[in-house]
Amino acid sequence: MGSIPVPPSLQCAPPSATSSAQRRPTVSASDLAPLFVAQRRHLDHFFDCLDMSQAAAFAQALLDAPGAVFFTGVGKSGIVARKIAQTLASLGFTRAGFLAPVDALHGDIGALFPGDVLVLLSKSGASDELLALAPCARAKGAYLISLTSAASGADCPLAATCDLNVHLPLQGEVCPFGLAPVTSTAIQMVFGDTVVAAIMEARRLSRDQYAANHPAGKIGKTLIFKVKDVMKKQNELPLCKEGDMIMDQLTELTSKGCGCLLVVDGEHHLIGTFTDGDLRRTLKASGPAIFNLTVGEMCNRNPRTITAEAMAVEAMEKMESPPSPVQFLPVVDDHNVVCGIITLHGLVSAGL
Repeated sequence: MGSIPVPPSLQCAPPSATSSAQRRPTVSASDLAPLFVAQRRHLDHFFDCLDMSQAAAFAQALLDAPGAVFFTGVGKSGIVARKIAQTLASLGFTRAGFLAPVDALHGDIGALFPGDVLVLLSKSGASDELLALAPCARAKGAYLISLTSAASGADCPLAATCDLNVHLPLQGEVCPFGLAPVTSTAIQMVFGDTVVAAIMEARRLSRDQYAANHPAGKIGKTLIFKVKDVMKKQNELPLCKEGDMIMDQLTELTSKGCGCLLVVDGEHHLIGTFTDGDLRRTLKASGPAIFNLTVGEMCNRNPRTITAEAMAVEAMEKMESPPSPVQFLPVVDDHNVVCGIITLHGLVSAGL
């Protein structure tokens, strides 16, 4: 059986490039500008109208929590609740986590114990799932806090079921219909993260304490790695004596991958440094006379140095500081004895 040919009049011609371009939605800077202005206006309204006494009571409740702190919410508020819970947990002061409201009603509420705090995020203050969860959580002995953008009263039944309600003032949503939570969630996030920052201050969180809970990634490496963890040492060091001839030390200068020589005395006290840049400048200035020059005659006798116990990020900052950046730092002890060298390449390779 053969196929029936389609009459030319019924065949669909591919859309032209012109018609496709005409139908393609676009967003211009002039379209975005008024939306960002409106968003800023809504956020300013939040900051201007937020009740600081409520915010302080919320922060104090988290600080004083004798047990764990759980956050819960539905939809986009649930995503914000999870993020705030994870940020609080990362401080290491208290056990914190996210409790999915539907899962809680089907067994996960067993994680709640008397003395725990449950924070319920809801723009409307009328989410059915949270209204169903609140009395069950109270029966478990939890302290309940609601964060809502509806003022307490008949329009916010969730506030009536909680021990504390924090009103997050919302002027409107930057949405064509005023419905999508594109401003209310920003307010929730800003409020939650700011309170967490206040808790960090109140608990006097140290960099070492913070680093203990961030062992991986750039945050952890910045806060944990010390110079001694990434420096070259012992046989990796490009060492020479100040009386050594420059041309006799070319192999040492180029083979250790540091781009320099560390000039030391007989007891390994640092005298200075001689770089491949110094070699080029000396060769240009002295010509054949370079064969008669010692490293000590041409080395930099006032190099930047650092200690092994300093933070690796401090070494990077020192390398990049004025008057001009350098590619390495000799590592010395309290007696100016060389114990290592740290290079910019080594820091970058370590993920810093």
